[in-house]
Amino acid sequence: MPELPEVETIRRQLSQKIIGKKLNGKVVNQTLRRGKILIIEFQDKTNLIFHLKLTGQLLINAEPSNYTRKVFIFNDKTKLIFNDARKFGWFKIVTAKELLNIEKKLGPEPLEISQKAFNALIKIKSNSRIKILLMDQSIIAGIGNIYASEILFVSGVKPDRLVKELREEEIKRIFIAMRSVLKKAIKMGGSSIRDYIDTIGDRGSYAKEHKVYQKEKCFVCGSKIKKIMLSGRSSYFCPKCQR
Repeated sequence: MPELPEVETIRRQLSQKIIGKKLNGKVVNQTLRRGKILIIEFQDKTNLIFHLKLTGQLLINAEPSNYTRKVFIFNDKTKLIFNDARKFGWFKIVTAKELLNIEKKLGPEPLEISQKAFNALIKIKSNSRIKILLMDQSIIAGIGNIYASEILFVSGVKPDRLVKELREEEIKRIFIAMRSVLKKAIKMGGSSIRDYIDTIGDRGSYAKEHKVYQKEKCFVCGSKIKKIMLSGRSSYFCPKCQR
């Protein structure tokens, strides 16, 4: 947390609040997102970028707290507060070239890639577990533990399946589920499990739509949700609905 839907929610809200304003003499040109990275682009093509990691928050005109790491003040006195309880998140100013180098390390956006390109891309790491691959930012940018779990439930695929064992039909279901889950999560402002809030302090409502992540029983068949560890991460799935 936060993952693509949460960062996209923040990006959209910031675009309504800071575009055209000045920060340290630089005019904000646009707000962008690449995977889980939030980008504030200035007219001189330098960029202020954020990675919120586990507990990062960006709030507009809030009061600083014990977890505030930085307060950005725009020319009209608008304040952008960066909070981070765990201090894993980061921000920095980068040039257009430096940003491009960062972006080159990321895979394509899951809401922009075609079905054909997705099929070819995931086969690059055919010996990978499908859930681990979905969370690999060099393959697909923006998906983390929560949404990988939800995508695989919707597509009916167990998280520990090897990519090379997946049928074409299953890969297609994963692609369709990836798009539908992420789009709905964005529409609902993301998922608030612990620390995530948007720029006005509201919690995302998509957590109430979660089917397996941190759930006890499957809402479809009533089976007990199982949890396994994959690459050190908790992975939830329904043993009956996911094959």
